[in-house]
Amino acid sequence: MLAYKAFQPGLVCLGFRFVMGLNETEKANCAQNGFHCAANPLDCLTYYPDMKKSEYYLVDAGGDLDEDAVDSKISCTKLTVLQKLDHKDFFLHALAYMADHPKRVWNRHVCRDSAHAASGFAIVRGVDPLAIGQLGDILALAKEDSTAGVISQIALTQVDGEKILPGRWYDMA
Repeated sequence: MLAYKAFQPGLVCLGFRFVMGLNETEKANCAQNGFHCAANPLDCLTYYPDMKKSEYYLVDAGGDLDEDAVDSKISCTKLTVLQKLDHKDFFLHALAYMADHPKRVWNRHVCRDSAHAASGFAIVRGVDPLAIGQLGDILALAKEDSTAGVISQIALTQVDGEKILPGRWYDMA
């Protein structure tokens, strides 16, 4: 099962150093043990919110799996670390997850209709989503169909100071 995992630099999580490729442990219980990851990339920000001090990866969760009702967190006995995601790729995966699962409960980092970037990003979902940020911030927009509530379009950009300017509102265009 493809999922997402955040680490401290060097593939470290709670003192355990993972390796690229397969990592194995004996038990998987979301509340107690196992290797944790999340189906929704944005849930990684709940546990590793500082994007400057964290790394985000695409992983494959296998072996024994356990889930809880807290968020999309998964505990597994086999975790294959597949690929490091830069911040833009991480948010592109998050937008794709939202588009694939439009009816799921929204992650707390997703704002309705408009948002000022905080902690280096803004994720906005709505009929006409708008976002504003400062230099280096990532703006992730998900346009909803007003009647069906499904996502009809996504857009991702970064405030670069040239094409996308700091302190200016941006929409899907």
